[in-house]
Amino acid sequence: MLSIAWKMLAGDRAKYLSIVFSLAFTTLLITQQGATLIAIFRSTTTFVDQINGVDMWVTDPKSEYVDDIKSMDDMAVYRVRSVPGVAWAVPLYKGSIRAQLPDGRAQSVQLIGVDDATLIGAPKITAGALPDLRVADAIFVDEDSAHGNLAYPTPSGGHRDLAVRDTLELNDHHVVVMGKFHGEKTFASTPVVYTTYDRVKAFVPSERKLLSYVLVKLKPDADVAQVKAIISKNLNLRARTKAEFSNESLRWFIVNTGVILNVGLSAIMAFVIGGGIAGMTFYNFMLDNQRQFAVLRAMGASRLLLVRMVVLQGLGVTLLGYGCGIGGVAAFILLNTSSGIDLRLTWSLIGAVCGMVVLVGTAAGSLGLRRVLHLDPAVVFK
Repeated sequence: MLSIAWKMLAGDRAKYLSIVFSLAFTTLLITQQGATLIAIFRSTTTFVDQINGVDMWVTDPKSEYVDDIKSMDDMAVYRVRSVPGVAWAVPLYKGSIRAQLPDGRAQSVQLIGVDDATLIGAPKITAGALPDLRVADAIFVDEDSAHGNLAYPTPSGGHRDLAVRDTLELNDHHVVVMGKFHGEKTFASTPVVYTTYDRVKAFVPSERKLLSYVLVKLKPDADVAQVKAIISKNLNLRARTKAEFSNESLRWFIVNTGVILNVGLSAIMAFVIGGGIAGMTFYNFMLDNQRQFAVLRAMGASRLLLVRMVVLQGLGVTLLGYGCGIGGVAAFILLNTSSGIDLRLTWSLIGAVCGMVVLVGTAAGSLGLRRVLHLDPAVVFK
């Protein structure tokens, strides 16, 4: 009987394909919007999250989030090192600068300056070696920019990937690319260039205060709350753990931007429109086939059997449409290598979308099932 139930559904090919397509379209749009939102949220805190081995970030007391940079004096590093419980503290610079290629193209880039001695805060290198950052006029460039915005000109008038030993100009200073790294995309999506902190002072000589953050490692027996209190009270600076700084940056972004509202409305519209079309089509299928269900009732089919048949029909098309939609998003992510669109597909998102799509199928199936169970078998003889 369950095979008959599926043949009833698949036999009406127009309604069957309409239901599957509607659910697949709904799944694809909701998942795409959710994956986009996750990618945006991830990009707002990736600069903090990708630096490992750091317990605390120290900033200006009025700095609210990671990109709200209020520069400090270099003496802040030495003052933080003097705080009881601090094992070490190193400077970190983050700012913007203009890069110029040999063909005259100019590109605004994000400049990161790490501690000269320890290189703490440097990215994971994919080409070159980390100690090469100490070479005179050396910089590291992210791979995406080396292939895109910072592509190097060729004598024939074309472009190629920026390679190690290629030269650029940063604010009219000659620099040499000594390595490349693969970094996660930031919210600004501008090219990222790493160099040493002392070299930043030569690249950006017009600013008296250059220190953006102080990265701190605590001693094993240090009291985090006490260290934060001393830094706040005695040094007039603000100290936050890595998790706190990341969460506060994300919270600021959510509260002060309209990204959630815009993306959320798009997802809701996709759910209402696509789910509504799928639900109404499935409900109409149940109405069109009530004579067949009446025949089964007249032949002695139990209410439980009818419930199982309707559940099979509803769950079957729901999972089929959901699978097609998720597969479409996954295929787009795998094939998306050059468009610059960033999507993050997580298991929690996949589960949430599955629940929403099943809810649509359950609602439509429940309405149709209610009509089937209250159906008079005599209708088939009228």
